[in-house]
Amino acid sequence: MPWWSWIVIWIALVALSLVYLLLLGIRTWRGFSATLDAFHHAGEELTRYRAGAEQKLSAARSAGEGDSAGEGDSARDGDTQAVARGQATGKLPGWAVFASPDQMKDDYTSAKAERVNRRRRMRVARRSERGQLQSWRDIEVLLD
Repeated sequence: MPWWSWIVIWIALVALSLVYLLLLGIRTWRGFSATLDAFHHAGEELTRYRAGAEQKLSAARSAGEGDSAGEGDSARDGDTQAVARGQATGKLPGWAVFASPDQMKDDYTSAKAERVNRRRRMRVARRSERGQLQSWRDIEVLLD
């Protein structure tokens, strides 16, 4: 093998390595660009969600101010103070973070009981509508 063949082999190896690195760089850039686009899209969605939540909150506050005839600020301050004391009422977004565990457990159990009763009332109404027999466990709903 002549001496110049080694030079050709090394030039080919270096050229192929550079082509490989170039293709790897292009692939990395495309992945990075796609990730940035996804972050941008998620940011837009979050901005839209926050704007909608702020509109709902301001509408709820304005409805609350109209009902209380000028007591909206004091009611809002009371809600904020209740959150600060750990006695959140569920009127402010994120209130559950600051509520006490006992209050959250009570809220959960009462909401669960309400869901069970609602399903029971729907079952009784559906069976009454169809003319089906009622379950013994639904007797107290029939008495109401």
